Amino acid sequence: MVVIHYTAMASAAAACDTLCNPATQVSAHYLIAQDGTVLSLVPEELRAWHAGAGRWGAVTDVNSHSIGIELANDGVSPFAAPLMDALEDLLRAIMPRWHIPPARVIGHSDMAPQRKIDPGPRFDWRRLALQGLSVWPDAGQADPAGFAAGMRAFGYTATDDPDLLLQCFRLRFRPWARGPLDGTDAGLIADLARRFPVDAGGQAA
Repeated sequence: MVVIHYTAMASAAAACDTLCNPATQVSAHYLIAQDGTVLSLVPEELRAWHAGAGRWGAVTDVNSHSIGIELANDGVSPFAAPLMDALEDLLRAIMPRWHIPPARVIGHSDMAPQRKIDPGPRFDWRRLALQGLSVWPDAGQADPAGFAAGMRAFGYTATDDPDLLLQCFRLRFRPWARGPLDGTDAGLIADLARRFPVDAGGQAA
């Protein structure tokens, strides 16, 4: 899979210093600067330390099953257009090379909802989905009672906490929604679970 992050730092140079410093014990395969410059930091075939503890579907060691892409962004500002263009180009190269389907392009917050919120509410997931580089749900209504089951079926297996599940779902698919779980949330995840069920055969190591 591909896991997308933001750096939450002042500049790409500062992020690069952190990602290339062995003492920080954190790394990523790629760093994309705001001007669209793509820095390759770890070869794709090697394990990078970008994901940490978490889970997606049956995969619990996400670092060993993913390519990590860090985006130079402070976490509150819109993502720069050159950066997004470069990300799309990079995904178009990575995904066929490793046979990664669009549903396997996820955010750090998706696989580690207890710890992470990146790439955050400003990240344009729908833009990626329109390019075939991620997925986006079709609108619909469903019984909220089925929300948790739909989340698990789609891939959200890192937590069973209902509040946390709703928070991480909305962070990606309804970032400006407020209030309790509703039929719209349930309808969206039901559509995702039906069309893009997570690969239950993924290694759990």
